[in-house]
Order: sequence, then structure tokens, then C-alpha cells
Amino acid sequence: MAGSMTNLAWGGVAYKDAYEASGEMEYLKAAVKWGTDYFIKAHPEPYVFYGQCGNGGADHASWGRPEEMTMDRPSYKITSGAPGSELAGETAAALAAASILFADSDPDYSAECLDHAKQLYDFADKHRGKYSDSISDAAGYYNSWGGYNDELVWAAAWLYYATEDKGFLDAAKDHYTAGDFGDVSEFSWDDKTVGAQLLLFQFTGETKYKTAVTTFCDYIVDEVPRTPKGLAYISQWGPLRYAANAALICIRAGDLGIDTDKNYDFARQQVGYMLGDAGRSYVIGFGNNPPQRPHHRSSSCPDLPAPCDYGAFNNPGPNPQVLIGAMVGGPKQDDGYNDDRGDYVSNEVATDYNAAFTSLVAGVRNLDC
Repeated sequence: MAGSMTNLAWGGVAYKDAYEASGEMEYLKAAVKWGTDYFIKAHPEPYVFYGQCGNGGADHASWGRPEEMTMDRPSYKITSGAPGSELAGETAAALAAASILFADSDPDYSAECLDHAKQLYDFADKHRGKYSDSISDAAGYYNSWGGYNDELVWAAAWLYYATEDKGFLDAAKDHYTAGDFGDVSEFSWDDKTVGAQLLLFQFTGETKYKTAVTTFCDYIVDEVPRTPKGLAYISQWGPLRYAANAALICIRAGDLGIDTDKNYDFARQQVGYMLGDAGRSYVIGFGNNPPQRPHHRSSSCPDLPAPCDYGAFNNPGPNPQVLIGAMVGGPKQDDGYNDDRGDYVSNEVATDYNAAFTSLVAGVRNLDC
């Protein structure tokens, strides 16, 4: 969720003109604030952050409306004694990005976001530890595979973006040096490395960061396998999400003068695939032949007062509630797609599937502003 809010806010910061020209800025701010309000509420003390509500196994075993859940839903937190630097750092980045987004329209809220961002970054840095060790239930679903060094760089970089305090930039560079980062093959909720490299190049112009971003985009554009119709196929689990995430990095690289034409063309092509250029849209409620059966509990439910349970899951028809705007996981590597809510690999939806994708769409729209 925190990674989603950072990437969603990033689009509003980087592509303000596109959001305003399309009349979408207020909707964007409402979506970001929905997330950041939650983070603020989950951060009652400087070194306490509630990172999960609900048990993963119990939640996954239930199929129905969220407002009708009756099982126990425990809350899990990180503290100075049970730290989680990825979680605190990414949430700091999200709140710092939001503080930039709201700086003009709501300066009081912007300041509140920034205060929490600074405290959470301090928490991440001073009390280091892997969050999925402290919130062990998360390990089965969102394990921290790459550790927390990338989030420390990312958080410090966003705080520099928000404050222009050189101390945060120095900290980001120090974290980067200490992290000993190599080449990466994705930009995701777990791995922020190339996003941090891009921000550091934006702020410093230093060759080592430019080289790292160039290497990433060259790999994504020129070497990653493509489906026959052109999707960059980085992972079979949520391939549209990974392609959108990478394309956001590369369109931002183009904005900063890195292989601009090649990276812009790639971004346009990937967005086009997702929205229907390859024959079907993968965004629910939009375009030609969009998905109708996403793996999403509440949208599969019939209208009240009818009950919602695994009968709704097994219903072969379209979801009764149209989850407009959600992007599904996506096709197989041969472009084949199975519109079946039981096929969760292809049909799951998630906030992180949509966040960078939304910013990417804004970036492509910005090219025509």
C-alpha cells in the first residue's frame, strides 16, 4: 500500500500539467489522501507503526463483502524493539511525496504528511530490521526479499525532494553507497532501487546514477522477452504491473534526457497494449472487451440483500459490480488471456497493479500536453 501511494503521488508531482489538463487532479489527490490518511492513523507514536490489519490466512479463506467479515482481524505493528525499515521507509516516501502533491492546495495537510514522513524515516534508519521478520504473517504474502537498503535510499531521496534539505540528499547518497547496489531487473513494491537511482540522477546529475538507470531501461526495452503483440514480459505474476512499473521509470528517464525517443516510444507502446491496442483492454470497464471476472471479492458479490460467499466465486458470469479502472494481472507470454476469477494469476487486482500504471498513463498524456 505504501509503495502504491508513493508511485501514485509521483505521477501527480511529475505530471501535474497532464492531471490538470485532463481534469483528474482532484480525483488523484482524493485517492492519495485515502492512503495517507490511513498511514497517519496507523502512526500513533514516532516509533510505532501498524503495518497490517487482518490475518492473511483467515482473510484469504473468506469470500464475501468486506463489511460483512466477522472473523477476528488482529493488528500487527512495528516498534523500536521489533523494527521494519522497509515498511517505515516506504511509508515515509509516500508521505513525503504526498506532501509535495498537497503543498499548494492544502499546506496544513502537506505539513502533517511531512512531519510523519520525517519521523518514519528516522524510525527506519535508527531502528533497522526486516519488517517481515517483525510482522511474520506478512512473510507469506509480501515478504521482503530484497531487504531494506533500497527503501532507506528511496525515503531519504523523497524527503530531499519535499524539503530541499541537503542532509537528506547526503543521507540518500550514503545509504546508496553502503547498500552496494548492482543491476536490477524490476521496479516493484519490494525493489525501489532503480527508482532511487533515477531520483538521485534527477537531483545530482551524477554519471553513476545515470548509467544505472540507462542500464535498466536498455535491459527492459531491448532485452526483456516480449509477447507476440509486444508486452514486455518481466514476470508471469502480474505481467502488466511489472511492465507498467518499468515503463514509468523509463518515461521518467526520457524526461531527464536519457534515450528520450526510445524510452518515450516504449512507454507509449506499453500503455497502448494495456488499453487495447493488441485487441483487448486489460482495464476493467474501459475499452474493447475488458475483463469481466476479476479475482476480487466484493465486486463478485450480487446486490444486497442477496448473500455473498463462494457461490459468487463460482458463478461463471461477469462480476455483478464493475470494478471500473482496475487493471488485472494480465496475459500469458503468448498473449493468451483467461477471463476467469478462479485464475488469480491472470485476474488478481491490487493497488500496486494500478499505481505506477496510473502515473505512466499521466506521463504518456503529458507528452501531448
